[in-house]
Amino acid sequence: MGKLYALTSDEVTALEKENQELVRSLAGECMVVLENDGTLPLKKEERTVALYGSGARHTVKGGTGSGDVNSREVINIYEGLKAEGFDVVSEDWLDEYDKILSDAESKYMDDVNKKAQEKHVPPIMIMFSTPFVSPDENLITDVKDTDVAIYVISRNSGEGADRFNVKKDYELDDAEIANIKFLAENYKKTIVLLNTGAVIDTKPLRNTEGINAVMIVGQMGNIGGNIVADVLTGKSVPSGKLTDTWAENYSDYPSSETFSHNNGNVDDEYYTEGIYVGYRYFDTFGIKPAYSFGYGKGYTEFAYEVKDVTADEKKVNVSVEVTNTGSEYAGREVIQVYVTAPEGAIEKPFKELRGFAKTSLLEPGQKETVTVSFDTVSMASYDITRAAYVLEKGEYIVRAGNSSDNVTAAAVLSLDNDVVTVQCKNLFGLDEAVDEIHAPKREKEDASGLKHIELSSALFVTEKIEYQENRPVLEDKRSGEKLTMDDVHEGRATLEELVAQLSLEEMAQLCVGLYDKSASNVVGSASGSVVGAAGETVGIPDRKIIPTINADGPAGLRLQPHFKVAKDGKILPGGEVFGMSVNPFPEDTPEDAIDYYQYCTAIPIASTLAQSWDMDLIEKMGHLVGKEMQQFHIHLWLAPGMNIHRNPLCGRNFEYYSEDPLVSGSCAAADTKGVQSFEGQGTTIKHFAANSQEDNRMYNNAHVSERTMREIYLRGFEIAVKTSQPLSVMTSYNLINGIHSANNKDLLQGALRDEWGFKGFVMTDWFSSQDARSIGLAPENVKYDCASSPACIEAGNDVQMPGCKQNVDDIISGVNEGRISLGDVQFCAGNILGVVAQCK
Repeated sequence: MGKLYALTSDEVTALEKENQELVRSLAGECMVVLENDGTLPLKKEERTVALYGSGARHTVKGGTGSGDVNSREVINIYEGLKAEGFDVVSEDWLDEYDKILSDAESKYMDDVNKKAQEKHVPPIMIMFSTPFVSPDENLITDVKDTDVAIYVISRNSGEGADRFNVKKDYELDDAEIANIKFLAENYKKTIVLLNTGAVIDTKPLRNTEGINAVMIVGQMGNIGGNIVADVLTGKSVPSGKLTDTWAENYSDYPSSETFSHNNGNVDDEYYTEGIYVGYRYFDTFGIKPAYSFGYGKGYTEFAYEVKDVTADEKKVNVSVEVTNTGSEYAGREVIQVYVTAPEGAIEKPFKELRGFAKTSLLEPGQKETVTVSFDTVSMASYDITRAAYVLEKGEYIVRAGNSSDNVTAAAVLSLDNDVVTVQCKNLFGLDEAVDEIHAPKREKEDASGLKHIELSSALFVTEKIEYQENRPVLEDKRSGEKLTMDDVHEGRATLEELVAQLSLEEMAQLCVGLYDKSASNVVGSASGSVVGAAGETVGIPDRKIIPTINADGPAGLRLQPHFKVAKDGKILPGGEVFGMSVNPFPEDTPEDAIDYYQYCTAIPIASTLAQSWDMDLIEKMGHLVGKEMQQFHIHLWLAPGMNIHRNPLCGRNFEYYSEDPLVSGSCAAADTKGVQSFEGQGTTIKHFAANSQEDNRMYNNAHVSERTMREIYLRGFEIAVKTSQPLSVMTSYNLINGIHSANNKDLLQGALRDEWGFKGFVMTDWFSSQDARSIGLAPENVKYDCASSPACIEAGNDVQMPGCKQNVDDIISGVNEGRISLGDVQFCAGNILGVVAQCK
């Protein structure tokens, strides 16, 4: 065992306090006020409340799976209100629900452990596929002596299983509806808080008279209760906006009929909605949602006025004056700029978000002018017939507002001829036909009264992509020396010279994670250096090549919070935590064992952070994580997750930012900048790509058209790579048009490296190139095979995690049998060492 960086004291550290104070000072901005008749914030005299709902004492801090964070404590909403001086007069109801929930959890864990024993797999594998469902609430039958009732709706979801359009999940159940109705009928002020990580059905709330305020508090991490109390009292000002469209009906989402298990087919997913995801669909097809993308109220009102629009072949700039027109409360507003592109040979959505900016905190009557700027070429669409991004000639209408359905046309940009902005090649051919939907023809808009700006096609320059043709074999020209990474650091050798000296066996080991032959390498057990870290790459001591240690995210670092070490330095069993599953320390644990502690901060989940629309805030959260990475010696954070919210039922939507690629890419870039402000720490953006479902996630084939891939499912990754250059990318489990992401050279070399200029290394998700059925991660009968280990190398998927001996053997035999080249292995080894060189 190497050096341990965990702490030997369980006292709260200064860094823990500092990080929690930072989260508390910022996270209130992420909450979205859906409805408010002036009830919020609560007045100083309104400190006696009747508090109900499953989330009152059992507030969900974040989703389940590898994205869970093992923090020291979790402050629920009940505790947060009590700490703020509230008198909660519904203790009897809360105590009764505690007992109902405790019994249900005990039964669930008994069932999990029984199934795990029967299948000979760790309990967490059963928990992945069979998530816990909260029991029915006890009905509220008496009215307390207060005017204010607060009801907390909680929903949880996680890795390995998609949600369902049923009661207790997407829909409210009968008990919840009855309890909310009772409160609305019997209290002067009824407030509903949504402690959710993704969209739920809000019809029962909108159809119930007497509800005075509805707010999405999201899942705020381990001090969520304190943050909610701050917002309810006005100490913190909510200024969040939706990053998803909340539909009137689940069936309004274009993928609703066929998503995941909805049609009984979890092997093949056909993206028939094409580019029409989220507001692109609702706006284009004229379907009115319950709450539109970008919507959010806050505690005050704003007015905005477009002051100027300028544009040329490089940038479009939209200046908007924002005024807080309220009389009592400060607030922040988000200005969103959308563009309606001309209808030409390329079909287009009605409008698309092209930029956004958030004001500072404005006091009543205060004004501020914000300028939203974006690249002119970002308005281009992908034309599969030309294999290029194209700005079609015609009128581009620029619109500014504060949500997708509240915008004002501000200017018209007129382009005289088509412009090819980027000349590519088509990379994502379909393996089966996909019958995509098509937009209705729209009437030409009268833009005669708007400012007109002429754009000349002659001034644009076409970017021409050069694609890698082959990977030459590096020859060892310094065979008389034994080069090490120290030689590279000190300038005595190049990275290529070091790689050229490595044997095939050394490189094969490098390209596979550090596996333990005696361990199952399940989530949180595949690192030999940091207990509870997800895994690490292989080090080669005599070459001074260190391993990189990787920890799960994205709502903080996921490590084992408490472990014990024997006097001889051996890490002892016990202390592993996975949600409700806690492995106790055995009775025969030596009394003189040394206790170690690794408490990490659980920050708000990605979908909640994104609702801030504040990239500085998200960068600060990344910086917070980077500090803890330094403390516990983590090199790579397996985060941020940035897949598109294609459908509300994806089990991991809480880990991802938005239905919109610009929002997703901007958030991931900000998060990465924060983490990578520390030398030697990096992010791993994931899951690359088109990872939209959790059911049968390892063997699901996503059938997606070229244009849809590029404009929706890859665009966010492109933004993150070009803006922040993360150290690593994690491929997704799924196949894309018949090819596993981890085996897809066009994806990993053609798009990621050749088109976008990615410089780091690519790793698989865990067990992508192993038969996951043997450890309970996949059903027995699957239509498609797992990813191929040699094909990972050929594709440029540099590291296979967590790794096994068979992966190493397959790489070596792949070269020896001519299925992959030595140059392929050297290329991957070089990518890995390029990142290792930046780590300490």
